[in-house]
Amino acid sequence: MRMRLMLLGGGSALGQALIRLGAEEDIGFLAPRPPETGWDAASLTELLDDTRPDALINLAYYFDWFQAESVAESRLQTQERAVERLAELCQHHSIVLLQPSSYRVFDGSRVTAYSEKEEPVPLGLRGQALWRLEQSVRAICPRHVLLRFGWLLDDSREGLLGRFLQRAERDDALYLADDRRGNPTPVDDAARVILAVLKQLDCESPLWGTYHYGGHEAITSLSLGQAVLSEARHYRSNLVEDIAPQAHAARPDAADEPQHAVLACKKILHTFGIKPRAWRSGLPSLLDRFYRHG
Repeated sequence: MRMRLMLLGGGSALGQALIRLGAEEDIGFLAPRPPETGWDAASLTELLDDTRPDALINLAYYFDWFQAESVAESRLQTQERAVERLAELCQHHSIVLLQPSSYRVFDGSRVTAYSEKEEPVPLGLRGQALWRLEQSVRAICPRHVLLRFGWLLDDSREGLLGRFLQRAERDDALYLADDRRGNPTPVDDAARVILAVLKQLDCESPLWGTYHYGGHEAITSLSLGQAVLSEARHYRSNLVEDIAPQAHAARPDAADEPQHAVLACKKILHTFGIKPRAWRSGLPSLLDRFYRHG
């Protein structure tokens, strides 16, 4: 890798997966420790003025964007301003910006898979913030790659998967929507995709734009929960026996979570040659890490 790579959010679950995978291929990252209050416009300005990498992967707010149950509007606004400043700095210093985004930019009304050509209509505060953030990056920093991911699954205790597994040990009954669909995407797979994109950008291929990626085999959240429980029983015997189906409209997060969140991944395949990987194959190692660290 000729490019000097900077990774913001190296301590996040996806950041750690990216560092692990990069190390296997002798690819290293500058991964600066964030200030105590987190990255903001001022600290980002000082950082990039001093270091000036060739490419920057922004996972600084990974947990809030992809794993948190909810995020305060004021916090999202601060992050938006920071990303806008980051885009300005990348443009000023000729730094390639790889910015993750999410299926949340869509409202979930489309039954078929969303392509990159579909117009985003985000539902909740987080989806709206991600959409505004995408627009800032496009307008300010032409040399960018926006990667929209499906349902990201990681091994953090407080993340989407961790909360589910803790409820499975604690609660007598679990409910998940049997009419809500998406692409589960283990973080190791997401890291593989980011690294594959970086490798081609390292060859000076000007493949800027927006791309979708989600694990192979779209599934309902109910079926995903059942698959996770089946694998988790190798580690815990006290898990809830079964999950009851519930309509998407009856779920407490129905106003914020898109009912149909399946992403079409043809563009990233045709442009970068990145094939979707079966998410089921990533579950064993994901749960092994979760229970080993827990």
